[in-house]
Amino acid sequence: MSIVSARAPRLTAVLRQEERVKPLELFFDLVFVLALTQCTALMAENPTWEGLAQGMLVLGVLWWAWVGYAWLTSVVDPEEGVVRLVIFAAMAALLVAALCVPEAFDDAALLFACSYGVVRFAQIALFTVASQDDPQMRRSVGGLAASTAIGVGLLVAASFADGIPQGALWALALLLDAGGPFLFGSDGWKLAPGHFAERHALIFIIALGESIVAIGVGAEIGVGAGVVVTAVLGMAVAAALWWLYFDVVALVAERRLSGAAVGREQNEIARDSYSYLHLPMVAGIVLVALGLKKTLGAVDEPLKLVAAVALLGGTTLYLLGHVAFRLRNVRTLSRQRLVCAILLLALVPVAVELPALATLGALAGVLTALVAYEALRFAEARDRIRH
Repeated sequence: MSIVSARAPRLTAVLRQEERVKPLELFFDLVFVLALTQCTALMAENPTWEGLAQGMLVLGVLWWAWVGYAWLTSVVDPEEGVVRLVIFAAMAALLVAALCVPEAFDDAALLFACSYGVVRFAQIALFTVASQDDPQMRRSVGGLAASTAIGVGLLVAASFADGIPQGALWALALLLDAGGPFLFGSDGWKLAPGHFAERHALIFIIALGESIVAIGVGAEIGVGAGVVVTAVLGMAVAAALWWLYFDVVALVAERRLSGAAVGREQNEIARDSYSYLHLPMVAGIVLVALGLKKTLGAVDEPLKLVAAVALLGGTTLYLLGHVAFRLRNVRTLSRQRLVCAILLLALVPVAVELPALATLGALAGVLTALVAYEALRFAEARDRIRH
């Protein structure tokens, strides 16, 4: 028996039900940190509507690559034998793709598409081996391979285009690739609910860390009174975003996922609540990081429209993601978060007239008020859920 076959990944979803995230998975996520930072850098270098759209497209594509590995490590042990080596190779390819992000629509477009393709097809290869004894899963992997091939092919084609056609090819690639699991069904996948939820919780912390990094990068201009106040308010915003997810929402979502019937119901909740609906929340955090970076650049001057949309609109996107997340999981509407989302979006025209520091203060105030309201209004339910 060859070393490869002896070390081939096996379907171990049942064995991984109680396992937590392994060190190699965290190591993999560290490369994704750079990818998030590069998305912010891409938009910061080109603070226009075009730059914003490009940053969100790149983020969407990279997110879908990360999502694939979150599903993969529910059914294979990432630290076993050849799996470890393949994941190392995928990490190297993801690192190259992340380095290409600032030029992903320009000179590095083809290199980005090819390195991204390596990341995706490494995942497909491991899924293929893992599904060798499961015909239903093998069919699902075949559908995923087809949508992945189409998505990567469209990104390669986009590298030879420019302007609107290039952006359209990127959008189509993301739509068809991410839509594959929805179109081909969810019956064949295996899932370790606790592990899967924890992977997403940890990547959420990584995304929040990007807002802290943005403050650090912006503070390179020098640490004056304005920078100190901005840093404190930025930390308040990041803390509120953390609270809104981890205080109750993450706990309820994980229990909902774990309590769902194994198979289609559980897989569809995981796909919708985590793979799909976490993207707008992560995208919102990345946009907030961009807004913080621009705020630090000129604390006494009004934000430009794109930067104001990034700061306030990004938070709106984050809150709307939460509203949809709750609707999908417990079928109820979070009216207070919806109202705050609408309020922040309505503040955008005001933000372009106020000093950037005042806008950031207003954002921190709204989020702090939302956290306080929920903690008091739902104190009994919160205590029951947490304890």
